Amino acid sequence: MNTGRGAGLAAITVTSLLWGTTGTAATFAPSAGPLAIGAAALGVGGLLQALIAIPALRTARPQLQQQRSLVLIGALAVFLYPLAFYSSMHTAGVAIGSVVSLASAPLASGVLERVVEGRALSRWWMLAAGLGITGSVMLCVSTMNDSTRGLAPTLLGVALGLVAGTTYALYSWTTHRLMSSGVSRAASMGSVFGLGGALLLPVLFITGAPLVASSEALAVAAYISLVPMFLGYLLFGFGLTRVSASTATTVTLTEPAIATLLAVLIVGERLTPLGWIGLALMALVLALLTVAPTAEYRATTSR
Repeated sequence: MNTGRGAGLAAITVTSLLWGTTGTAATFAPSAGPLAIGAAALGVGGLLQALIAIPALRTARPQLQQQRSLVLIGALAVFLYPLAFYSSMHTAGVAIGSVVSLASAPLASGVLERVVEGRALSRWWMLAAGLGITGSVMLCVSTMNDSTRGLAPTLLGVALGLVAGTTYALYSWTTHRLMSSGVSRAASMGSVFGLGGALLLPVLFITGAPLVASSEALAVAAYISLVPMFLGYLLFGFGLTRVSASTATTVTLTEPAIATLLAVLIVGERLTPLGWIGLALMALVLALLTVAPTAEYRATTSR
């Protein structure tokens, strides 16, 4: 396996492990609504991305001005993603919300690369995506059958999860596209996430009072903003320089597996045998992408 690609896969895998903790962490701040948690997570995290990228942003300013429509599209996706994602978990449960959000992302990412860029998606990617989505559906069905939230909230949560998955794929694609056009990793991530974070600040101002009402809620907000969001997206940006956006979003199918395990072990949600089979398929996805032939990978990323 190509060493650079292996490092990219490793970075994105660590990212997905960190992201998998966010839903469970949010349950420790029950007084804070999902909009407040989401706005704090990527609002603060996004601005920190821009802060550490100031020198790179200055250098890349002419390139970013030429690609301003792409930056704006990515920033709007960053704005919508956390609001939909945390609302999905709040409405349908941690397991269902995270599974639907992340399972739908590879499909959206693959469609973007196929339709917009004309890339041929490799058989390895299609196999990995198919297995990952199957595993995610198993997890979703497993937890849905045990859900006490009712059909309407569950369906609303699923719909919000689809919005989250689509916007996640969109900002992953836009940042990867910026990097492919010659914009540095720091400037690409800093511009998209910095502008998206700025757009989230009014939402945080309106809804964020409960986050500072107690030390526990403040600690939750600080953890989500600094560790899964800030550190996680640094690693994600590193990974995007070495693998395609469709591969990256497929690797992060391991996030709902982690989120589901934590929901079972800590939050108290239950998992049936079908769900455990789904988790096993998630592990198989990561193994497949790790051993995928370099030639197949190049076929998906060549332009």
